[in-house]
Amino acid sequence: MAEPRLLYLSNNRLPTEKAHGLQIAQMCEALADAGYAVTLVAPRRFNTRELRGVRSLWDHYGVRRNFAFARLPCLDLFPLFPRSVLTFLTQTFTYLLALLAWLPFQRADVLYTRDLFIGAALALLRPRTPLIYEMHQVHRSRPAQPLQKLLARRARVVAITGHLAEYMRALGATRVLVAHDGFRAARFADLPDRAAARAAANWPTDAFIVGWVGRLTMLGLDKGVGTLVEALREVEGAHLAIVGGPEDMVAALRTRWTAAGMDATRFLATGQVLPDAVPLYLSAFDVCAMPHPWTEQFAYHTSPLKLFEYMAAGRAIVASNLPAFAEVLTEGKTALLVPPGDSAALATAIRRLRDDPAFCAQLGARARAEALARYTWAARAAAIKAFAEEAG
Repeated sequence: MAEPRLLYLSNNRLPTEKAHGLQIAQMCEALADAGYAVTLVAPRRFNTRELRGVRSLWDHYGVRRNFAFARLPCLDLFPLFPRSVLTFLTQTFTYLLALLAWLPFQRADVLYTRDLFIGAALALLRPRTPLIYEMHQVHRSRPAQPLQKLLARRARVVAITGHLAEYMRALGATRVLVAHDGFRAARFADLPDRAAARAAANWPTDAFIVGWVGRLTMLGLDKGVGTLVEALREVEGAHLAIVGGPEDMVAALRTRWTAAGMDATRFLATGQVLPDAVPLYLSAFDVCAMPHPWTEQFAYHTSPLKLFEYMAAGRAIVASNLPAFAEVLTEGKTALLVPPGDSAALATAIRRLRDDPAFCAQLGARARAEALARYTWAARAAAIKAFAEEAG
């Protein structure tokens, strides 16, 4: 019997320096392992200078080539008018036209998307094909609201947080699964010890290092690393490591660090690295930080990949006490949770971990055990496949 065919329809620039590209690639790999014949379909768009030379999506994201990847044409004006609503609508509409011309010639047992507009079009034009909508945010605009209601009625909804699930249920959704994001277990199977990781990173072996991995903004929102800089002013001798970008924001944080009178040699920055290099740097940290401020997006609509990779690395986590994070982390068991935006409380939590290495190690070990038990992509894909095959 042939494997059921799943078309993952993405309206994203791939590959991308943003975390959603890694999430999509790793989920396609996991869904293929779960028993689907997966094809990822994305628009053919202009890419950044750094990513134009990428020849293999699979190699770039460190995943196996167990799913197919297709690109369809669109009119991409983002290089000329990057902040224009008309640019977004033009790109989306032209990609959707290409998708609708391509789709009738494809066999699809399941349609899968995380894009509201694509999901709504599929709900109307392919009403008999099972549709999964992976929900990552609430769309507040007037045109988007009826589309969300349509998907609540028509699609099986995979929500990345409990709040998003409740939002869709309030719109009438009866088939909803909460499935937080996760991590690729194979990437974290053979982690180096702290000393080996620091030697590879050329970082000081005896330092106390608090680290951050990933982009410093999301949807134009600052992720609070400036608060972490303020907190570390109160933690004697602590180093800050930033693995990510963009470069101008890293430079601004470096300036802020030195302007506060802190030693420039205690500010460690690598720039962006390939996904497969991330576990090495995480292994070099003592503490992984998630100092996000309170916004509706961070509090209720995010399930950051870094959270699960921090857990998988077995390092102690200090995070803002936001509802979306607290769905995954348990205070005093798998993390220390502090009020968002409170640099003094953040400093107190970091000092506690510095001064109690045994507790710091225990916190990390429990987080890793929880991640391996509950938050692998393989477990998530299996749950989604079972959800897709439920009657009703």
